[in-house]
Amino acid sequence: MKPLVIFGAGSIGCYIGGRLAASGTAVHLVGRPALGETLDEHGIQTSDHLGGRWHARRDQFRYASDVSDDFPATDVVLVCVKSAATAEAGAALADVLAPGTLVISFQNGLHNAEVLAQALPHCEVLTGMVPFNVVNQGQGHFHQGSQGQLEVQQATAIARIGAAFDAAGLTLQQHPDMAAVLWSKLILNLNNPINALAGIPLKTELSQRSYRRALALAQIETLRLLEQANIATAKIIALPTPWLPHALSVPDWLFRILGGKMLAIDPQARSSMWEDLERGRRTEIDWINGEVVRLAESLGQQAPVNRMLIQLIREAEQGGRRDWSGDELLAVLRCAATAAP
Repeated sequence: MKPLVIFGAGSIGCYIGGRLAASGTAVHLVGRPALGETLDEHGIQTSDHLGGRWHARRDQFRYASDVSDDFPATDVVLVCVKSAATAEAGAALADVLAPGTLVISFQNGLHNAEVLAQALPHCEVLTGMVPFNVVNQGQGHFHQGSQGQLEVQQATAIARIGAAFDAAGLTLQQHPDMAAVLWSKLILNLNNPINALAGIPLKTELSQRSYRRALALAQIETLRLLEQANIATAKIIALPTPWLPHALSVPDWLFRILGGKMLAIDPQARSSMWEDLERGRRTEIDWINGEVVRLAESLGQQAPVNRMLIQLIREAEQGGRRDWSGDELLAVLRCAATAAP
């Protein structure tokens, strides 16, 4: 097998690439120069919430900061950049990929694979989804803080890489309807801004009913719009997606029983949006809550709860509050919902 390319060596890209490299797959990562320097010194260490630990030495993978830097002949590319950089990634890859290359989008959001397919018409572009949280803990260490398996659009081309992912313990789950999977993941990702605004670990946040009820408001609004648009959801965690708001709203003692698997999170894990704010980067709020607002507009409706979360994250990107209590956030979102005409 030719080297597998990871385009976008952030937390997700390094975690997947590190696991693959540690199990013997030839991996070529493309990412920021500063991260390359860190990996030159430490290699890639990966771990998960179940106690697993893996290490890819520096001689087990290649790293470059640009596609023009000795880009290898490859059959497979995993795109893991932030959604805002998808079009740029497609343009860069168009210059170096051979016809028939398998390209999988492992990104947040709904339409990244479509953007890549437009830029790469001679490649086979598939939609993927990463259900778990990954945190960059520094010094080349990337930690999977929650449960889940990689999801990918059903295609015969997956046979090219299935054995490599199996060997790395990252078995690919194939789905015929990835749109339903992506919307279901987005409904879970509606917690990203809430966690970022709370400024506390995911497990601590989800253990408090007021934060969960704030999340449930955003989810109920989204599910109502999906029903109006006849858009299906998929079951990607233990509970069916439409049940989530009801489960989140129960008292803490009951949630510990009903939502035990949702709380099976590393105590220090946080959302990727929290990490973006910490690092002063643009968040993916437009590709999460923004998708809900756009869906509402297409139906002639409004999505005031999700729009308010966008506003609060925009303020946080400019140095605004990131220490909201659950009660405060819930009150603001309720006010937004009731004020909408």
